[in-house]
Amino acid sequence: MNLSKITIWFFCILQLMGVSACAQKATKKITEGNVLIVYLSRTNNTKTVAEIIQDKVGGKLVGLELVNPYPENYKEIVAQVDSENEKDFLPDLKTQINNLDEYDIVFLGFPTWDMQMPPPMKSFLTNYNLDGKTVIPFNTNAGYGVGSGFKTVKALCPNANILEGYSPKGVIERDGILFVMEGEKLIEVERQVSEWLQKIGIKTK
Repeated sequence: MNLSKITIWFFCILQLMGVSACAQKATKKITEGNVLIVYLSRTNNTKTVAEIIQDKVGGKLVGLELVNPYPENYKEIVAQVDSENEKDFLPDLKTQINNLDEYDIVFLGFPTWDMQMPPPMKSFLTNYNLDGKTVIPFNTNAGYGVGSGFKTVKALCPNANILEGYSPKGVIERDGILFVMEGEKLIEVERQVSEWLQKIGIKTK
């Protein structure tokens, strides 16, 4: 075998090894140890979606809490959030995550407030570096959609691999409807979540 044939054979072997390694990485099973599900929920609808995701993929569930909680009154919280958004104010989080490096995949769940991502989730994304991680947003809203929320995820996680988000209709708190993720609605959302996870390539249990 001459030198040129040996060289070609050598590079072919290297190529095959590279393809094999990529294939193994692509099909790596997502385990509970590397999935983190962070959510903010006022009316428990986003929390319910977060729990559905955890049931299907495993992982650790973390609900964001504030040092100074928002008021219970709907009009008061709307006024406060409007003010925070106008001033780009980021509230302090009571929730602390000390082992973020252990997680490769981070689900981010939040409702739509003022057609935006809520300030507490902005606080989380500002305080924690998600560079190099796979970030998957999900949202609940009153029927008006996610607003600019998913765009904000991309803006605050510029070096993360951001997958397609999921956003079902949740509640209309201004009309006193505080919880809808039950009965037939819950069954429908569970089906949608399964389809969404399959679509974005996330292996389920």
